[in-house]
Amino acid sequence: MLILITGTAGFIGFHAAKRFLSLGYAVIGLDSLNDYYEVSLKNARLNQLECYENFEFYKVDIADYEALVDITKDKEITYILHLAAQAGVRYSLEMPRSYIRSNVLGHLNILELARNTPAIKHIVYASSSSVYGDKSKSAFKETDIVNSPASLYAATKISGEMIAESYSKLYGINQTGLRLFTVYGPWGRPDMALFKFTEAAVANEEIKINNYGNHARDFTYIDDIVNGIIAVIEKPFSSAISSSNSALSPSSSSAPWRILNIGRGEKVALITDGRFSGATRGFCVGHVGPEAALGGPIALLRNGDIIDIDAKKGTINVRLTNTQLKSRRKKWKEKKSSFGSGTLWKYAQTVGPAYLGAPTH
Repeated sequence: MLILITGTAGFIGFHAAKRFLSLGYAVIGLDSLNDYYEVSLKNARLNQLECYENFEFYKVDIADYEALVDITKDKEITYILHLAAQAGVRYSLEMPRSYIRSNVLGHLNILELARNTPAIKHIVYASSSSVYGDKSKSAFKETDIVNSPASLYAATKISGEMIAESYSKLYGINQTGLRLFTVYGPWGRPDMALFKFTEAAVANEEIKINNYGNHARDFTYIDDIVNGIIAVIEKPFSSAISSSNSALSPSSSSAPWRILNIGRGEKVALITDGRFSGATRGFCVGHVGPEAALGGPIALLRNGDIIDIDAKKGTINVRLTNTQLKSRRKKWKEKKSSFGSGTLWKYAQTVGPAYLGAPTH
């Protein structure tokens, strides 16, 4: 079967493509390779995929509908995994138009592509836990009303969900939106907080934190995100999953469309008694460097971002046994970083697995 994956050079897209390729799928990968963060890291991810004979890659902006049609017109695509998006909450304050272009117009173009390609059985797309906004409740459910975004990024993700549902109602397109909760792991984005904290710790620099340190996150390991994608890709709501299945219940809709949370199901507090919590130090430091490095100087800055995110009452929660955790730590100790050249490569050599988000809890 042939699957189209957008954002293939991105963190989640890379891991998803690699898994599908290993399962025998043929994969068409799309990515604009923009410079939101170093393109060398994106190219290094792609280099890992190019060894597969059943992988094709095209550099394209999903906001360019004609280019999408030209690439896919002779392809017999069965599934679409739409992960391409302009990420980052604070960057949306600087470049708001790029979010509308990629997350709204680009998403619309993928839906139009599917509408005009009857062979496509299911679209799975990435939404975000950011859609829940800055709410005081400790856990979020797919049936919660999401009409108060705390950022433009969140607003574009809400828009994507609404547009997707409308296309399911109008054209019968099977769709699943996945609200992902703070994803971490190997080959992660260098703009994520855990990597920034680790970099500052290694450089013995002040660690800068927003919202005055008042944060808690439902961290989800990348393999568990990919497992969730694999679990739903061939099971559109309209055919394989009944509404009586409480484990995968859709939010209210008359369309073949559903929203699912994917999270670990347990919050990790960033700061405890004025210091990084033990769990946070574990996420950041990994198997190199002393944990004490993250007990150093901390700058608690302006408000911004969501304070508290927890998917405990969500649909797909990830809980690992001690055996699974030990196995992951063993794999990380054996893993070697390979980024090619440039500043990311130098940093990876310095920090090793910690830079890649090695789980240590």
